[in-house]
Amino acid sequence: MQQLLKQQYRKMRGEETDGGFTLIELLVVIVILAILAAVVVFAVGGITDKGQTSSCQADRRTLETAEEASFAQNNVYLAQGATDGANDLVPTFLAAPPTLHTAALAGSSYTITGTGKCVGQ
Repeated sequence: MQQLLKQQYRKMRGEETDGGFTLIELLVVIVILAILAAVVVFAVGGITDKGQTSSCQADRRTLETAEEASFAQNNVYLAQGATDGANDLVPTFLAAPPTLHTAALAGSSYTITGTGKCVGQ
């Protein structure tokens, strides 16, 4: 009986544990992991949006540069007389037809319009 009382006394003082985790400790760890996961998800979401925007901007600048190079060489924009003048820039000024923008004649100049994911850019 005295041995049992000594054991109980040690348990109450925290001197003797069975090595397990309490429910509260487990819940705290789960909450911390959930917060970290949420931070990562939002951070990655912002990165993909920035990547798409950069891709649209780069495609537009490339198409503008090709049109201006064509004008410098031929004194005429290749968008003239075509529904999509950007395809006329291949292979001389572009390696491949642009997939994110189209170019069309607008008076004595040209307009570049976004398509697909680049609409409005």
